[in-house]
Amino acid sequence: MSQFPASGALDLTRRKLLARTAALAAPAIVSSHVLAQDKFPNRPITLIAPWPPGGSSDAVMRAFAESAGRALGATVVIENKPGAGGTLGATAMVQAKPDGYTLTQLPLGIYRLPHMQKMQFDPVKDITHIVCLTGYTFGLAAHTDAPYKTLQEMVAYARANPGKVNYGHTGTGTTPHLAIEEFAGKAGIQLQDIPFKGSAEILQAILGGHIPLMSGTTEFLPHVKSGKLRFLATLGRVRNKAFPDVPTVKESGWDTITESPFGIGGPKNMDPAVVRILHDAFKKTLEDVKVQETLDKFYMPTIYMSTTDYAAYAVRTFATEKTTIERLGLSKI
Repeated sequence: MSQFPASGALDLTRRKLLARTAALAAPAIVSSHVLAQDKFPNRPITLIAPWPPGGSSDAVMRAFAESAGRALGATVVIENKPGAGGTLGATAMVQAKPDGYTLTQLPLGIYRLPHMQKMQFDPVKDITHIVCLTGYTFGLAAHTDAPYKTLQEMVAYARANPGKVNYGHTGTGTTPHLAIEEFAGKAGIQLQDIPFKGSAEILQAILGGHIPLMSGTTEFLPHVKSGKLRFLATLGRVRNKAFPDVPTVKESGWDTITESPFGIGGPKNMDPAVVRILHDAFKKTLEDVKVQETLDKFYMPTIYMSTTDYAAYAVRTFATEKTTIERLGLSKI
């Protein structure tokens, strides 16, 4: 008798062996496919800039997006949603899936406006604070044709002309608005505030001679250097290093200090692994020469906070902003 199986039995054995091999290999194939699908990111990420195109915030956010995209190996697309004091980014973002593909800049106003009006989000409970990156330097600038050259002269003029001095800002309840209202209260003057959707619109208005004053961030500083605007004072704790001769509001005699860190956030309940990937990518942007050049252009400092520290900052700031709003009598809820 032959020691080898018949050809029919051999074919059957071969088919069983192939089937078993395929069955063993299938889980590995499926697993590999699932891993490929779950890899983050595998499609473009939307980063909302809650300001109009053309301003300092937009320029800085675009620099962050481009650099983070390289670190992530994916495109980060800027979507502008101006208006409502910079809160439209958070409003839109909290309604998105917490998959890391919809993010937004988190300006200080998102912690303040919920104390002033009903909002569609809670800045602590509904947002994953991923990383803080930089912040604004606030100040007060005047058109060179304005009848005052210093902050003290502006205060004297405003006292002599109550309610007749207009200033532009980025929206009711934003930091450039409330900082000047607090200062005006301490200086005993009445200013007429005019809200705009963003810094680009304010610059058009003041450079065109439609308003004499603007409260804003460092987007106006290039125009100060060109001689078109005059920098009256900064609202920081110390003088701006690029303009050492410009005093702070506090050292000018009125105890008003306003600083404003900002970073990147996503919807609540994000996967911690995705948060870590995004945190690391955006943190790496701070080492990017082009990003630093953009920050330097608008005199924005590096203000880094980790995910844990940024979340703790959000809790503290939400509480302190409530106190500020109540002190100024602006709470409407």
